[in-house]
Amino acid sequence: MIQRAAVLGSPIEHSLSPALHRAAYVVLDLDWEYRAIECTIEQFPGFLDGLDETWRGLSLTMPLKEVVLDVVPNTSELARSLNSANTVYRAAPDEPWQATNTDVYGIEQALREVGVHDVRSAHVLGAGATARSAVAALALLQAGEVVIHARRPEAAQDVAALARDFGLKASSADLMPIDLDCDVLVSTLPADAAAPWTGVQATPTIALLDASYHPWPTPLARAWSRDRPSAPVASGRDMLVWQALAQVRLMTGIDIDDFDDAVVLKAMRAALA
Repeated sequence: MIQRAAVLGSPIEHSLSPALHRAAYVVLDLDWEYRAIECTIEQFPGFLDGLDETWRGLSLTMPLKEVVLDVVPNTSELARSLNSANTVYRAAPDEPWQATNTDVYGIEQALREVGVHDVRSAHVLGAGATARSAVAALALLQAGEVVIHARRPEAAQDVAALARDFGLKASSADLMPIDLDCDVLVSTLPADAAAPWTGVQATPTIALLDASYHPWPTPLARAWSRDRPSAPVASGRDMLVWQALAQVRLMTGIDIDDFDDAVVLKAMRAALA
């Protein structure tokens, strides 16, 4: 019996998830189907309720990452703490749906892959679901301090409060570009919104993770690489690949000993290319 999975959101036509998951299925020799489905907040509860036993997982993008917590009772502690889940799965057809967050893993691994393993301090641009996941990832990287920049002061303050819950010293600021003296800058803004930060003064080794990936490089990533040739730069595509890897593990239920990360990652990146 063909097993099914999909990515849901609105709009959804831009999603790269089908290419990633299908590439993984080929490597893992799975006869699975994965597609993109337009789904709004209002449609999501009925859609999930109508899935039959052939369905094993859903990847969620905006605007569904928060509403899913009200629809799926079995939600991980991490997703609850971040008020954001991007993955719904069941390891077997007769098991209940579970929801979790693999964005944190994606951000952490994207930074580790470019050589960022310990963080003294960081600045995060934006205050949405991805920014909240970035805070959790920075905590895993032993960050001591973080500054949250957002257009709305109350949104920045909320994410800063969340960062303190994760053990970080945190403060909030507006989106006005400032000189930076930190280890990492994480931008969760759309490419055009982050563009004003292209000219900031910063030490030459500050790592950048720009969650925007289409088109790539973004103005910020292009300027960062030009002005700081030795600084590590990670993209939203790197995040996307790593979080998709975690999703494939959860949805397929394949034993970790039978799952070759390097082979699957290589296939996923080739699919993106």
